[in-house]
Amino acid sequence: MANVQFKENLCKGCSLCVAACPKKIISLSKSRTNDKGYYVAEVKNKAECIGCAACAVMCPDLVITVER
Repeated sequence: MANVQFKENLCKGCSLCVAACPKKIISLSKSRTNDKGYYVAEVKNKAECIGCAACAVMCPDLVITVER
């Protein structure tokens, strides 16, 4: 199982990672925001993550780190 981590204070809620995930397990939180007021991205089910890092490659602000 891969470990996906988000630097939430850098996330601007652009949803590019949501669109890039082939397993569709990333979404924007409906309740949590960062210090700037953006809804942050989160993984809904970490057990389904295949560690492809498509989300990290797509992120323009280098918010996501994927460890296999």
